[in-house]
Amino acid sequence: MNASKQKEFLTGLDKALEAELSGVVRFLHYSFMVFGPNRLPITKWFRDHAVENLGHATLIGEKITALGGHPSIKVQPVPEMNAHNVLDILRESLNYERESLNLYKELLELVDGDIALEEMMRKLILEETEHIEEVEKMTRLIPEP
Repeated sequence: MNASKQKEFLTGLDKALEAELSGVVRFLHYSFMVFGPNRLPITKWFRDHAVENLGHATLIGEKITALGGHPSIKVQPVPEMNAHNVLDILRESLNYERESLNLYKELLELVDGDIALEEMMRKLILEETEHIEEVEKMTRLIPEP
């Protein structure tokens, strides 16, 4: 990867790091705001996602330093929509997942033949795609017969 492309890639990784760190905050907040009879499994699901985001942030931060960069300490702002029913929260998380997916697809375009970086981006793309599909299923209402 040439120096210009590496700088662009590192900038994108920093954005991804900031997004993943905001995901930790986002999913923890969501877990606090779930009420009702299905609270326990949904709270666990959100907290599992917070832990997964922390893992992604760690992976990305380590890669930034391995490539000679300096990881960002910023966290992207997490909007407060004040809509706390589970479907609204899930729809909000769906937007976040789609943004993350797009960011990883952009980064994949920059890897320039580096197989390890390509595999890392593909793994993150796969995981974000799976999250999107899962949330889409969770927000799909079953039509009445």
